[in-house]
Amino acid sequence: PIPGTSVHIADDGEVWVHGPNVFSGYLNNPAATRATFEDGWLATGDLGSLDEDGYLTITGRKKEILVTSGGKSVSPAGLEERVRAHPLVAQCIVVGNDRPYIAALVTVDQESVDHWLSMQGRTPLAPAELVRDPDLEMEVRRAVVAANTAVSQAESIRTFRILAHPFTEEHGLLTPSLKLKRRAIETAYAVEVDALYH
Repeated sequence: PIPGTSVHIADDGEVWVHGPNVFSGYLNNPAATRATFEDGWLATGDLGSLDEDGYLTITGRKKEILVTSGGKSVSPAGLEERVRAHPLVAQCIVVGNDRPYIAALVTVDQESVDHWLSMQGRTPLAPAELVRDPDLEMEVRRAVVAANTAVSQAESIRTFRILAHPFTEEHGLLTPSLKLKRRAIETAYAVEVDALYH
């Protein structure tokens, strides 16, 4: 940490900071100030961990935590990042808030998929055909299985659905910095999300 500043990881994984350089509160908003501080510590809203050398690693945002109907808290960012590491995957959103288990919606990188198909001697497929292609589903399943190796069974993605079209800013599903708008995506794909649980 910065000299004179202390960093603490709360029981729920949130990063708290304390020191003379931490801001003292919101102007004319004592309620927001009280909500931001815990016993003099600034609750950052970030999730993270400290290693044995004192290095801080930010792992996600507290407000993005999903809580399953069984009460298991899951940070989706790491799972999503690991699924996206597969060359055929473009985007991944993990769902499961108030649901019995974790699931995911996945979009594919059309250019990479076209190349992958050509390497197999296959012709390109339309997006609507891709979502039903068993070979592509197997490849995405490999990405999901690989992502699941880093988490407990309760935190793992149990099922997924490949979507025909990517999430875009134009459709209100991404922020200008291309971050997922979780609520908007879950609303736009409510039928697909519900189908993951039936």
